[in-house]
Amino acid sequence: MDERQLFSEAVLPHVDDALSLARWLTGNAVDAEDVVQEACMRAFAAIASVQNTSARAWLLAIVRNTAFTWIAKNRPKTVVTTDDTALFEQAGIEMAEPQASPEAMLIQKSDAEQLHLAIAALPLAYREVLVLREIEGLNYQEISKVLSIPIGTVMSRLARARSSLIQRIGMAAKGKAGAA
Repeated sequence: MDERQLFSEAVLPHVDDALSLARWLTGNAVDAEDVVQEACMRAFAAIASVQNTSARAWLLAIVRNTAFTWIAKNRPKTVVTTDDTALFEQAGIEMAEPQASPEAMLIQKSDAEQLHLAIAALPLAYREVLVLREIEGLNYQEISKVLSIPIGTVMSRLARARSSLIQRIGMAAKGKAGAA
């Protein structure tokens, strides 16, 4: 099998997942596209080392490393923000039921924005584990490979991320109730 065919079979089916992870790590769609493009070039250069059973985890590890390299090169170390309003709108629209009232749609959109902001506010180590597990659907072993950390660390970071997320959303809900 030649390199192009191997790349097409091993990498291309996972490009959407790679883009999703890059968007979460970089904070916006334009930067994510740059990261995924660079990651695909790196993946093609190393295509001989891929094993079909772990192609997704292999690609996501490359995307993660590429994103961190890109962020270090293009952003101050203390600032990682999101300006991808289309992502917020998309999340609100996808979650809304077709027959929902305008009020229900507004509440769902607000909840989606609140969740997105709460995830974005997590420390990077917790955010990446949470995104890989809950959004990308990777299992603990795959996350361990992508992040090059022990499975126990994956589990503890995920538990802390979920706990922190619950606290942040709970505090935001209390703030809304107090304002009403």
